[in-house]
Amino acid sequence: MVEIKQTVVNSLPNLDELKWLEFSASLSSIPGLIAGIDEVGRGALFGPVVAAAVILPADAFSELMAAGIKDSKKLSSSRRKHLAEQICQLAIDWKIGFAATAEIDQINILQATLLAMKRAVLKLKVQPVICLVDGNQPIKDLLIPQQTIVKGDERSLSIAAASIVAKVWRDELILRLASKYPQYDLERNKGYGSPKHLLALRQYGASSLHRKSFSPCQIQQ
Repeated sequence: MVEIKQTVVNSLPNLDELKWLEFSASLSSIPGLIAGIDEVGRGALFGPVVAAAVILPADAFSELMAAGIKDSKKLSSSRRKHLAEQICQLAIDWKIGFAATAEIDQINILQATLLAMKRAVLKLKVQPVICLVDGNQPIKDLLIPQQTIVKGDERSLSIAAASIVAKVWRDELILRLASKYPQYDLERNKGYGSPKHLLALRQYGASSLHRKSFSPCQIQQ
């Protein structure tokens, strides 16, 4: 297997020239499959933190670029859903991993995020030669070489794809839970701390799926 040191990419060529890291000399010369890893829900008050691992074939890049793939936070809900379907159809492999609310409260949100990422990678049926991980924290005890990339969802097409898949998967989960917990306005806030969500926490207290280690969820009725 190719040896690649874990590193954080902080200074990169102009994006207009580079467009995506997968076309840079540092990555295009790597023989084998690349997996993009990203998470969603880290800042939410309710529900799990969710990660996706996505392996794209080289011939999918041009199609996804033409479709306007980018960081999931910069896309509308309908556009994300359409792109997620396209990504999953084109991908060689993709998997979801998550860490539950109880795990977040037990080991903290950073460690739970890394755990969700590790679970997504370990579920892959096709092993990549390297994982591109969004952020500056490497996944602990991952035997596959990895490279952390600050703002990776803006710099790596594979990470951007993972961010979209993770976001759509988590949003659909929260929407299914919204009917069970209607008082928190989850359908609109997706578990994040909107004014209505914070007001509901003060009025009704936290549910069993709220993150009790997060201070807004510690309000006593």
